[in-house]
Amino acid sequence: MSNVLVIGAARSGIAVSKLLNSKGYHVLLTDMKEIKEKEELILNGIEVFDGGHPDTLKELDYEFVVKNPGIPYRVEFIQFFLKKQIPIYTEIEIGYRFAPEFQYGAITGTDGKTTITTLLYEMLKKKGNALVAGNIGTPLSELVFEYGNEKRDVAIELSNFQLLGMSTFKPVVSTVSNLAPDHLDYMDSLEEYYISKMKIYENCDKNDYFIRNVDDENIMKYAKDIPCQIIDFSLKRKDVDLYIKDHYAYYKEIQLFDIDDLKIVGDFNCGNAMMASCMAYIMGVSLTDIQDVISFFKGVEHRIEYVATINNVRYYNDTKATNTHAACAALSAFHNNLILLCGGKDKHISFDDMKAFDHQIKHCFSFGQTKDKFKDIFTHQTSCETMQEAFENAVALAKPGDVILLSPACSSFDQFKNYEVRGEIYKQLVLDYAKKRSQE
Repeated sequence: MSNVLVIGAARSGIAVSKLLNSKGYHVLLTDMKEIKEKEELILNGIEVFDGGHPDTLKELDYEFVVKNPGIPYRVEFIQFFLKKQIPIYTEIEIGYRFAPEFQYGAITGTDGKTTITTLLYEMLKKKGNALVAGNIGTPLSELVFEYGNEKRDVAIELSNFQLLGMSTFKPVVSTVSNLAPDHLDYMDSLEEYYISKMKIYENCDKNDYFIRNVDDENIMKYAKDIPCQIIDFSLKRKDVDLYIKDHYAYYKEIQLFDIDDLKIVGDFNCGNAMMASCMAYIMGVSLTDIQDVISFFKGVEHRIEYVATINNVRYYNDTKATNTHAACAALSAFHNNLILLCGGKDKHISFDDMKAFDHQIKHCFSFGQTKDKFKDIFTHQTSCETMQEAFENAVALAKPGDVILLSPACSSFDQFKNYEVRGEIYKQLVLDYAKKRSQE
């Protein structure tokens, strides 16, 4: 029985441990924190080491190691196994190996991943037997554990962290939505980050497809030696494969959908819908079903999500904008009278691109670790300690016709468990304020 070490016992670590255990591997699971499922895992024959990584784990021989994608490769414990030349994978690579009947539409990029993935999943559901997995929240190994012997269509969102740990993963169709600076707190360089994204098509062949965003200079620079069929996409040009003409989205001569049927705002979301629709079509979804989903899809939670209108002031939650490029995309979807709430953990990326929107920002209330870094970005700016303080200041300033937008341009980990928690707290602040106003 081969030994496998799983480092990190978050949801994906638990899932891949159970999957590997069911396939006959001797699994050792370790985490720096307490593992709540410890007793259950031990009863299933998995060895569990929590509260730290004991040195005894370095003394065994392993067929491979499975690393939580959030753990940097520079961590000493990871470096030990790298130096021993033991293969290190992510749980997605493992799940892929044990589900030969799964067909994948894979999405990565700096922004738009979740919208494209969610749209693709909604379209694949119309066809039947669809799953959604990856960085969007559900570990692939968890789904393989349950459905691994079945034929399934899978919409899968991949972070560059996950792509770094793959060696055989092969999607039928894939795309890199865009490339912009991000994760410089994890990656050694911006170039390394961009190159990691291109691993998404690395194992593809002539029967597979890659949607290439020709509007993105970075993608055109880094998307090289593509081994599969290329579908060129543009919002600006018509001499490509995936394009807009007379208010319709086309894939070659095939009319995918009417642009006017889109419910999600912003040009970037039109591009997201076009990529998802093209992927769905390639994966066998009918045009009727694609168009049906386009007509009712209202966006994903936490991405320019409408929350409420109070005293003719509209509130939007864009907590998923964890970098400058995503925040700029949200700002481009609005006009003047915009009150911006932003800030969070410092990822060592520049906010200079946001200066282009200074003319439409009525006031910026920034908070968290990066609160003072927006002083030179916006003419009207106030630094706050917390998001709640920023929200209260925004409410006090807002007049009818204004929009209050949470679009942090930063990750959440300085003050929140994750961006979802940040968004939920923001929405609750809005709803509590609405309730208070209704009682006045």
